Amino acid sequence: MRIKDTIDRIPGGLMLMPLLLGALCKTFAPGAPLYFKGFTQGIMTGVIPILAVWFFCMGASIKLSATGTVLRKSGTLVLTKLVAAWIITLVASMFIPAEGIQTGFFAGLSILAIVCAMDMTNGGLYASLMQSYGTKEEAGAFVLTSIESGPLMSMIILGASGAAHFEPQIFVGAVLPFLVGFALGNLDPKLRAFFAPGGQLMIPFFAFSLGNTIDLNTLLSPLAGLGVVLALAVIVLTGIPLILADRIIGGGTGTAGIAASSTAGAAAANPLAIAAVAPQFMPVAQTATVLVAICIIVTSLLVPILTGLWYRQFGQGMAEKGRADDPMPALHMHPAD
Repeated sequence: MRIKDTIDRIPGGLMLMPLLLGALCKTFAPGAPLYFKGFTQGIMTGVIPILAVWFFCMGASIKLSATGTVLRKSGTLVLTKLVAAWIITLVASMFIPAEGIQTGFFAGLSILAIVCAMDMTNGGLYASLMQSYGTKEEAGAFVLTSIESGPLMSMIILGASGAAHFEPQIFVGAVLPFLVGFALGNLDPKLRAFFAPGGQLMIPFFAFSLGNTIDLNTLLSPLAGLGVVLALAVIVLTGIPLILADRIIGGGTGTAGIAASSTAGAAAANPLAIAAVAPQFMPVAQTATVLVAICIIVTSLLVPILTGLWYRQFGQGMAEKGRADDPMPALHMHPAD
């Protein structure tokens, strides 16, 4: 059976398929963790410790010694995505209460859902699109997108926008695994090579555990339509600044910008991870997780289509010329979805 090949054909499938499996367990067998106990209970309910290990491995995988052009393009996309998410969160926090919207079509929408949907790019999706529609430098520009992974940047945006306040020790505790992994990975290349594969390896485990916090019955509520609207907002509100930044600062055609306007598969873990260290978000964490999961699916489907259309209309000639003139070998990295 070609199970892995099938999962790989689904954008963000390594995250989404175990997440769905866990959600099915939560929906149809909610008492399973207490019934089985032991290691089975641990893997079904241990999302926080599993996330901690994943966050450490992601830090260890980041290597900043890349060409200046790649860093410029990568830095442009990452900073633009984060600044756009911060501005969106800042504006939204003026209208949306901390407990989220309670009535009407937008019931369930919270600041937590918005920031987690907006601030992380699907690095794997971006890299695969740029292999087809960009230069090798643009394909390698996901080299810094791992910095967005995990709750670190979401917490910074929430704090900077005034939507949340984190005690110093709580913030340090949330980012310390990432920083330790980052330090070790850059101090010793052998340690980076040892820990970096864990970034990919841990994804299906924390995705399954995270899925065990989601009741699929919530999708029968207006959350499905709201999730689609939020996904479209992610593409439009982050895609436009990314296109402009790619053209003006990155020297590209805008194709890389629209390819980066997705929601990362790993973003589905952020609401619960943030709520674990900021309990004020716990009441909206499950709803935010569902909305972010919908954003992952919708943006994974729409962004490749929009990227192809943009490339054919505006970027094909320049991208082909860039590939022909670019002697730089492709970078071999494993981005976090």
